[in-house]
Amino acid sequence: MGADLLKADAFVRELVRWASERVGTDLERLCLRGPDRELTRTRNLQPLLVCVSLGYWRQLTERGVQPDVVLGHSLGEISALAAAGIASAGEAVDIAARRGALMDEAASTVQGGMLAVVSSERERVLHWVAGEFPDDQLVLANDNAPNQFVLSGERDALERTARFVADEKLGSCRKLPVSGPWHSPFLRQAQYQFGAWLAALPFHPPRVPILCNASATPENDPATIRERVVNNLTGPVRWRQCMEWLKGHRAHPLLEVGPGRVLSGLARANGFGDDARLVNVNNLHGVDHAAREVYSTPA
Repeated sequence: MGADLLKADAFVRELVRWASERVGTDLERLCLRGPDRELTRTRNLQPLLVCVSLGYWRQLTERGVQPDVVLGHSLGEISALAAAGIASAGEAVDIAARRGALMDEAASTVQGGMLAVVSSERERVLHWVAGEFPDDQLVLANDNAPNQFVLSGERDALERTARFVADEKLGSCRKLPVSGPWHSPFLRQAQYQFGAWLAALPFHPPRVPILCNASATPENDPATIRERVVNNLTGPVRWRQCMEWLKGHRAHPLLEVGPGRVLSGLARANGFGDDARLVNVNNLHGVDHAAREVYSTPA
C-alpha cells in the first residue's frame, strides 16, 4: 500500500512521519514491512489510509484535476474533508488518528464485529434482525447497494444471522476483517469523546460540495459537516443513497482514490454502467490514467 508514493513523494513521507508521531509507531515501516496484524489495527490503519489517499489526491491536483463533488466511505470521509478544503491534510491525519484510537479502545470492551450480506431478500433479513435483536445488539452499519449491506454488533448475533441467512437460502454472508462493531451504538462513548475533541478543530466552508455518509446529501455548513462526521461513528453509512445522488446528477467519471477497488465495485452494484467510467487511483499509474479520463470528458 502506497509503496510508490513513499518512494517518490516527499509530501507523503512527511505526512506519514506526522501520523507516526500521533500514534507512537513507525507507520512507514509498518506499511512497507508489516506485520499485517499491527498494520490492520484501527489506530494504525486509519491515519495511514488517510496519508496514502491524500498522497494520491495531491498527485491528481498537481495534474489539474479538480472535483465537482467529493465523498468517502466511512473513514474515507476524513480524506474527503481535506479534498474539499474543510480541513488541511495534517488536520485530516490528526482526525483519523484520534478517531482510530477511540475506536480501538471501544473495540476492547465488546466482543463484536461486522458481517457483509449479499441478498435479494434485503427487507426480510433486516426485518428478522430487528425482531431478533431489538436492543441494538445488531444494526445496519453500511447500506452499500440494493443487494449488499453490512451488519454490525455482537459476535453471537452475527453468527446467528449468518446461520439464518444460510438456512433460509437468502444469500451469502462474510465476516469482515475488522476488530470492532463499527457504526453501531457500541461506539457511543467513543462518539462522545470524539465529538468533544473535534469541537476544538476549526472546519472551513468546503470549496466543493461534500456528500456526507450520515445524510447522503451535499453539505456546505461547517457546523453541520462536523456533526455529520461525529455521527458517522455510530450511524450507518448511507452509501446506496450517495450513489443515487451521483446518478441523478450524472456525475462521471468517478475517481476512487486510495488503496483497493471496493468502491468501484459498489458503484457497479448501484447501477453505474460501462458508460460511467470508473477509475481506480491506487498507484501513480492510476493518477495518470485519471487525469487523462478527466481531460477527455466533455464539459
